[in-house]
Amino acid sequence: MRSPYSTAGLLCAASLAVLALIIGGAGATVVTTCRAAADSDARVDYGFCVAELGKHRDSPDADAWGLAKVAALTGVVNADDAVYDIKAALAGKPGGADAQARAALAQCQKLYDSMGFTFAEADDEINQRDYAAGKAKAAEAVALAHQCDDALAKAGAAMPSPLAQRSSYAVQIATVCTAITNLIN
Repeated sequence: MRSPYSTAGLLCAASLAVLALIIGGAGATVVTTCRAAADSDARVDYGFCVAELGKHRDSPDADAWGLAKVAALTGVVNADDAVYDIKAALAGKPGGADAQARAALAQCQKLYDSMGFTFAEADDEINQRDYAAGKAKAAEAVALAHQCDDALAKAGAAMPSPLAQRSSYAVQIATVCTAITNLIN
């Protein structure tokens, strides 16, 4: 008598079970939360959200609340890296950049330093479940990035490539943080 379960059927069922564990496990929260954030806010870049939040060690076990905090903490790291990039730019070629460009970079250094604290405050507010305050801090971080961009533009200085990337990143991660916070609100 033949078994009611074929080998191919059992393999298919096992494959589906493994796939369900993979999708339902570590990546699902990031993937589904980023999908929901992108669906609710057209400014959210789904690919960016998944890629950046998926890198963090706390993401696999995080719910939306935890992922909003991860986004804020990722903003802290980006701001700190921007300060490092600016310090390196100011340390190199002192005679290479004009005084206005150097002054604008120094201003940007202060702005990104403040941005790091602002993202940390966003994390604190979200941690305390004061979502409106957390979103306000994320918006403040975006304003600080724009202030740096404006300072460089007024100085007539070309924005150094790493700093342009840091500015774009700050805006995107603040948008992700806000959109995910809106999901838990």
